[in-house]
Amino acid sequence: MVNRRYLYSSTIDLREQVYDFDKQNVITKDNIQMQINALLYFQIVDPFKAVYEIDNLPNAIEKLTQTTLRNIIGEMELDQTLTSRDTINTKLRSVLDDATNKWGIKVNRVELQDIIPPSSVLQAMEKQMQAERNKRATILTSEGEKQAVILQSEGEKTSTINRAEAAKQQAILFAEGEAQARIRKAEAELLPFKRLQKRWVLAPILPTICSHRNTLP
Repeated sequence: MVNRRYLYSSTIDLREQVYDFDKQNVITKDNIQMQINALLYFQIVDPFKAVYEIDNLPNAIEKLTQTTLRNIIGEMELDQTLTSRDTINTKLRSVLDDATNKWGIKVNRVELQDIIPPSSVLQAMEKQMQAERNKRATILTSEGEKQAVILQSEGEKTSTINRAEAAKQQAILFAEGEAQARIRKAEAELLPFKRLQKRWVLAPILPTICSHRNTLP
């Protein structure tokens, strides 16, 4: 291993090693050319196969990784490529681990470092994101204004109901007051008649009492 590049050597290192790939030109399913570089973590588990089953193991690993990466990216569109690093890593590791097994190699993991679309695509993506941000801002503003109108309408409705309820209660209280006033007035007007009626009831009794007293010895 020199400067993170795996190089052919007369000795075999059985420790886990890292292969740092240079940027590779790949083309997506929707014909967008971009650059990708990756790290490959692998380990020689069978030194005999690594020596006798493949000539120039470092070059074989590099070429296999390049072709596999191009095939995987070629099946995906740009948007999917940018949001599916884990999926790409898993597919790449699975294919490489299966292909290098006969060489005595165990691929532990693969990590994409950079996915670099063309500058024109980056500019278009930036414009799209800016348009989306503006759209969300417009929607939020519109929703805010809508809620403000609704709240104002509900406030006016509640205020109208409260005023109507207050007027109703006032009318009820006024009517009850009027009724009580009429009752009291009627009672006051009947009072002299009640007194006169009382006198009429007592009138036949008084002469009888007086006559009874005159007959006493």
